Amino acid sequence: MYVPEHFVPDEASIRDLLTNHGASDLITPTPQGLLATLLPFEYDPDAGEHGALIGHMARGNDQWRQPVQGEAMVIVRGPEAYVTPSWYPTKEEHHRVVPTWNYMIAHVYGQFVVHDDPVWIEAQIRRLTDRHETGNAEPWSVDQAPAKFVERQLRAVVGVEVVISRVEAKFKLSQNQPRENVEGVIAGLEARGRADDDAVAAAVRAHNPHGTAS
Repeated sequence: MYVPEHFVPDEASIRDLLTNHGASDLITPTPQGLLATLLPFEYDPDAGEHGALIGHMARGNDQWRQPVQGEAMVIVRGPEAYVTPSWYPTKEEHHRVVPTWNYMIAHVYGQFVVHDDPVWIEAQIRRLTDRHETGNAEPWSVDQAPAKFVERQLRAVVGVEVVISRVEAKFKLSQNQPRENVEGVIAGLEARGRADDDAVAAAVRAHNPHGTAS
């Protein structure tokens, strides 16, 4: 991944992205070529030296059966948004500005492990469900479903894990812009209100190299 110095996140920010992301792309190099599946993962910081991403996929998905030739990769994304140069005050001074895209991303590499074990899978599903149900007025839990139904569902999936060997991350959040442009981006995102705009505005503010925007 190409990561200019401005956009290198610290370790705490990377851990936060891995902990709080949504669904991510699991990519494995196989004899059939590259295979990919979008999966919701949980980050387990205590697995192995660098942690692991754990999830599950449909048993009918052939990706888990294919031998992995080298490392697997998971592409973990945070919120993202289009940035118009109209938000840059410097545009009025010299017009040497262009549109860009702000985003947070991590390429997570590691060993691909399959867990064809109902106990492991159930624990992973409970952990994943509990995280995403938190904050709901009436959180759903696995225990609300009939036990026999849950057993059938567990047999229909397999557990997957990527034991992390390395992470390449990039947080492109206008850090290369002067203070007035960064503040213009924050204000523009907050005013526009498209999907992810508020989250990206908060990220730009949190990673503002000039300090807190006014």
